[in-house]
Amino acid sequence: MADPTSRDTLPPHKDPSAAGGFLVALGMLGGVGVGFAIGQATPGFLIGTAIGVAAAVLVWLKDRR
Repeated sequence: MADPTSRDTLPPHKDPSAAGGFLVALGMLGGVGVGFAIGQATPGFLIGTAIGVAAAVLVWLKDRR
């Protein structure tokens, strides 16, 4: 039986990937803040979420390479 701690059985080392979830959360909170300031919290939330998701996708695309 093979030794489970053998280096041959471990997956190859992969560099940690960049996290874009923070950008989504920041977009949501920022959008709500700006939307609340102008009296439109829901559209601000949706626009902020879209901007955050777009930024996270850009981070993901850059990190893929």
